[in-house]
Amino acid sequence: MEAWIVQGALRMGLSELYRSAAFLTSFQALRLVEMATPDQRRAHKVRFPSAARLRRASSLASLSLHTFRVSAEALQRSKRPEVEGTCLCGGTGWVDVYFDPDDPTTFAAENCVGHNPHGYMPRALRVVA
Repeated sequence: MEAWIVQGALRMGLSELYRSAAFLTSFQALRLVEMATPDQRRAHKVRFPSAARLRRASSLASLSLHTFRVSAEALQRSKRPEVEGTCLCGGTGWVDVYFDPDDPTTFAAENCVGHNPHGYMPRALRVVA
């Protein structure tokens, strides 16, 4: 298993391996909360054409974490999301959710798990009454 992981990493190159991992993490988070756009689904399918192979690779990679330590750099990389394709938030990190489509004052800003997974507030809060 270790040789297979190393072989795959060497074939891809580290920078592409890091990018693919960041895209996968963000896409999985977006799908979990049903925020993935059709454009993101297409990009994911191009990057990972075989769902069965991706599941197998993810499963084996998870098992390897029981044996190998993760470096501090790897942990930092895992906190930097990357999104492939157009996003509901338009890259802002926030999506306006309207509770009543006929009343524009009934909305809330929801953080985008792809661009803003921790919900950091880059803008001042506002209250509409």
